[in-house]
Amino acid sequence: MNYELSQKFYFEAAHTLHREIDAEGSRRVHGHTYHAQVFVRGSPDPTTKMVVDLGLLRREIDRVRDLLDHRFLDEVPGLGAATLEGLCAFIYQHLSCTLPNISKVRVERPASGDCCDLGQVMMA
Repeated sequence: MNYELSQKFYFEAAHTLHREIDAEGSRRVHGHTYHAQVFVRGSPDPTTKMVVDLGLLRREIDRVRDLLDHRFLDEVPGLGAATLEGLCAFIYQHLSCTLPNISKVRVERPASGDCCDLGQVMMA
């Protein structure tokens, strides 16, 4: 039987965004509150009865959160353009080495209603 667990986390960060349409002054330094969620899917281990140890999941998420929280995202090594898509991929890449059963990463900016999902089908 497969289960899917998720863990939410939040981070505050600033960035610039260079794009064709300069909506809302996106080229200027500005910040957002980001809500992220990491989903892990699998069958429970027969011994522990856990899909993933939530302590391990939280520890690894904290490690990635520290790379992003209260940072100027334009200067985060390996991130590239600080788009929702880029943040999803960055979080996935940094977690997948220790959490191979990630099924989805979601990043939202609730104040604007923007959201991006990076799911297992897209990761292949």
